[in-house]
Amino acid sequence: MTAAAAAPALPDRAAIGAARQRIAPYVHRTPVMTCRSLDAEVGARLVFKCENLQKIGAFKARGATNAVFALDAEQASRGVVTHSSGNHGAALAYAAARRGIPAWVVMPDNAPQVKQDNVRRQGATIRFCAPTAAAREAECARVQAETGAVLVHPFDDENVIAGQGTAALELLEDAPDLDAVIAPVGGGGLLSGTAIASRGTKPGIRVFGAEPANADDAFRSFRSGQVEPVSTSTTIADGLRTPLCPRTLAAIRAGVAAIGLASEGAIVRAMRMTFERMKIVIEPSSAVPLACLLEGTLDVKGLRVGVVLSGGNVDLAHLPWQA
Repeated sequence: MTAAAAAPALPDRAAIGAARQRIAPYVHRTPVMTCRSLDAEVGARLVFKCENLQKIGAFKARGATNAVFALDAEQASRGVVTHSSGNHGAALAYAAARRGIPAWVVMPDNAPQVKQDNVRRQGATIRFCAPTAAAREAECARVQAETGAVLVHPFDDENVIAGQGTAALELLEDAPDLDAVIAPVGGGGLLSGTAIASRGTKPGIRVFGAEPANADDAFRSFRSGQVEPVSTSTTIADGLRTPLCPRTLAAIRAGVAAIGLASEGAIVRAMRMTFERMKIVIEPSSAVPLACLLEGTLDVKGLRVGVVLSGGNVDLAHLPWQA
């Protein structure tokens, strides 16, 4: 008889609180915003947590900074490496620069130019690879072998998840009467941290995930209980193409009530509505929660709902409604 595999480690509410203290000197406490016309569209009172206004333009600054500053001196001296379509890579580069250590970022060769530029601007070395999970992991392994750098995974990391959960802590301080919180889900680090922080702070709150219908691995994994990656995806929400891992699936199944799906058309509509009505810049991945509400794939009628706007790194020369 073989021993059962150990459950993947997850942070608790206390770990997220500690992460908040660790990263406070390096990240913004982002504002919350409301919009009555969007409330009327979905029949709920929405409170938006504006992580599009975070350092490097995305919530990823939280998790990467927590992971980098949790390293001991010997680990940090070797530098850090990750794979990322853009936002986590820029976040890791930012955090590494704050600690004075080198960073390498493996990016798919089709990553949006705006996200490549963001990574370079933060001082990291980019290594390109084919746009597949296997290629990313292989190139990361090569960088580790060459440099000794410590891998800081975009979401399969206890410290990264704890850092991402700090956004929900702030949100619930600013809007303590929320009935529900919605976050987009790709690899699941943000949604995992949001669920742990939200339910640890307010046990009765409902937590929802939001995902493109064209990249619905989290939706299917949530139902089946096992990771079900999508072989290919064609969604405009490039930050949500990554599949879950066992660690994030465990957190999501323990703390999330449901995952909604959004069509590509609804994602574009939600993104444009946010630009026009709230006067803020968000990327397609950030628009997915509102898109789910517009299409009614998550039932929040009459509730007060926190919505995490995950990032604002978008190529303004190629907005989707201009095509």
